[in-house]
Amino acid sequence: MLKKIGLFAVTVACLAAGTVQAAELTLYCGRGEPFVQPIIDQFQRETGIKVNVRYGGTAQLAVLVQEEGRRSPADLFWGQDSGAMGALANAGLLRKLPADVYKGLPSIYVSRTGQWVATSGRARVIAYSSERVNSAELPKTVFDLTRERYRGRLAIPPSNGSFQSFVTAMRVLHGDARTLEWLKAIKANNPKIFTNNVAALTAIADGEADFALINSYYLPRAKMRDQNFPAGQAFFANGDAGNLVNVAGVAVLKSSSKQDAALRLVRYLLSPAAQQYFTSVVGEYSVSRKVISNPILTDMSMVQKAAPKIDLDKLGDLNGTLKLLRESGLL
Repeated sequence: MLKKIGLFAVTVACLAAGTVQAAELTLYCGRGEPFVQPIIDQFQRETGIKVNVRYGGTAQLAVLVQEEGRRSPADLFWGQDSGAMGALANAGLLRKLPADVYKGLPSIYVSRTGQWVATSGRARVIAYSSERVNSAELPKTVFDLTRERYRGRLAIPPSNGSFQSFVTAMRVLHGDARTLEWLKAIKANNPKIFTNNVAALTAIADGEADFALINSYYLPRAKMRDQNFPAGQAFFANGDAGNLVNVAGVAVLKSSSKQDAALRLVRYLLSPAAQQYFTSVVGEYSVSRKVISNPILTDMSMVQKAAPKIDLDKLGDLNGTLKLLRESGLL
């Protein structure tokens, strides 16, 4: 009898382990495949849980999840910006995460809904030519960029999602009227228009622009390829809208039938190993204090002081932002 009971216990344990090992997740991912697939591969190797990833634009995938509703095959959603995460939370499609997931995270990385969590952050910064710009020329606030001294010298990517999130933050902080006034003044100041952050930063190295509004991680990547890349970056004054810290976030869909396995991936993305990868290789800010800082990035304590205080879930009104960008003539 004891042998049978023992064999039964072992069999149950093996079946339970096999169930976990055989788990298969579907992840809708709005992040760049070259940067995040390595960490997903590592998760699969360590856990035996297979992750089928559908890559695409964050906004497009968020719309798809809303269209699919409870019929969505996705177990998790990993978005590039908080606006999309907030939109899904507001639509009631995400489960509330366990409190321990958030424990110890800086406030700028915490969703007030409790339905998604930041996996990494990147700050908006003003990049500048280290050859043609002196410190006295750096703008104190993003609103300074409409002044005559910056005419024809600023590169911006108005069709880029991160730029649009920044404009949405300006709307939340200062209202639509002032934001539209700023956008029109920027347009009148003859900016250099590019499709993305990389092109805007490259314009500085190529001598096409002296300044660029970009995310913080593009310069570290450029410096990794060429330590003499002729650019620097800086924050505006503390609390300025131009210092928005936007985040990539991950969530578990309510409709998923694999909640436990999905939560394992969420926790893995917050683990020291994954966080070290995000800051050292991807060049983003870690959400954990248990990693070695990227020496090219500004210290996290300074980022927290510089960032405007804003509810990340309020950055979901992309349509309102697109309307203002079109009205200003930037799109």
